[in-house]
Amino acid sequence: MARFTGSIWKKSRRLGISLTGTGKELDKRPYAPGQHGPNSRRKISEYGLQQQEKQKLRFMYGLNERQFRNLFTEAGNMKGIHGENFMILLESRLDNLVYRLGLARTRRQSRQLVNHGHVTVDGKRVDIPSYRLKPGQVIGLREKSQNLDIIKEAIEVNNFVPEYLTFDADKMEGSYTRYPERSELPAEINEPLIVEFYSR
Repeated sequence: MARFTGSIWKKSRRLGISLTGTGKELDKRPYAPGQHGPNSRRKISEYGLQQQEKQKLRFMYGLNERQFRNLFTEAGNMKGIHGENFMILLESRLDNLVYRLGLARTRRQSRQLVNHGHVTVDGKRVDIPSYRLKPGQVIGLREKSQNLDIIKEAIEVNNFVPEYLTFDADKMEGSYTRYPERSELPAEINEPLIVEFYSR
């Protein structure tokens, strides 16, 4: 199944969540797209709610169905709570951490930066967005990439870096200091519903 490339704004409104992370999609029209959007009273089934939650998380992190499912299965083989492990695995992806450090304004933009070879991990260029980091690893930018306008603009508007990361603006690099706790991850996601969806 291919990665979603349609209107992320429409998708955000349909799922009732800001998928870009900026919140702008829901400012003007905080309801689903289409003529019935503003006054939709359709009751969603339990299965529908589970599926919607899965889609929210999948589109938020920008994964295709196969990647998402594989990561979910891997999380189930780890010690601890399945849903929480899954969220931590998603959060540990390189494209997500580039976004969290404020080097890109959206996850989609951060994925492009990684794809185009602008990002380094521990000083080596890594161009795989799904590359998973372990605590202690350092994310940086190639020297010639540090002057890119989209990166400078992103750093200017970002004033929040999560506590499980540290960012050095002078060096333009950040460290993944520890795995995040569930309370530090997206509160609008109800991951037990996703666990239920896949265990049907």
